[in-house]
Amino acid sequence: MYAQSYAQPVIRADAGLRVTFIRRTYNHLAVAVLAFIVVEALLLQWSGAEALVGAMLGGFSWLIVLGAFMGVSWLAEKWARSDASPQMQYMGLGLFVAAEAVIFLPLLYIAAYFSSPDVIPTAGIITALLFGGLTLVAFTTGHDFSFLGGLLKVGGFVALGVIVASILFGFSLGLFFVGLMILFAGGAILYNTSNVMHHYHTDQHVAASLALFASVALLFWYVLQGVMAFTSNE
Repeated sequence: MYAQSYAQPVIRADAGLRVTFIRRTYNHLAVAVLAFIVVEALLLQWSGAEALVGAMLGGFSWLIVLGAFMGVSWLAEKWARSDASPQMQYMGLGLFVAAEAVIFLPLLYIAAYFSSPDVIPTAGIITALLFGGLTLVAFTTGHDFSFLGGLLKVGGFVALGVIVASILFGFSLGLFFVGLMILFAGGAILYNTSNVMHHYHTDQHVAASLALFASVALLFWYVLQGVMAFTSNE
């Protein structure tokens, strides 16, 4: 049986195991991003995309979508961290990528068909540059950013409360909130990148890649909203 408990924490492993773990983590992250792009492209080309977007955004449906996404995300992370088998871990990562593709559909549908054609590529490039810069900071400084965990947890609950309130009472969150969430996502990237170096075990590359993918997706979500807002004001 696959037993996660026999693996060493990355920080205590020898240099070869650390390099292997980090390489596997970022290879899996790259595959997850590629899979997300492919699934999203298929959804955007699907004949039923418009109807699905309308259903997801109608009335208070978005609250149900958010609740379902949170539940699926919890299950996916639990599977990815499972010590039962590697297959279960991959099922968790695949489930999370699929869930992200679905929840992104309304935003990307609007960006693709009702905005400038440069919006999505521009947001993708900005996200990649920010992720690369934050990753470089985490790796070159070698600092343990785990202290951000508590701040991110509190900030996440506050942000969720504001989002739910905006849906219930119909007010716009605005660019200021988008900017704060970009900073929040940046903090999450620092936190999760630090965990890759300091707190995962050497056989948890799937769970580590899922955490990084979640942070990148969150960053892209708000960068895309920011780019769309600036483009519409031109």
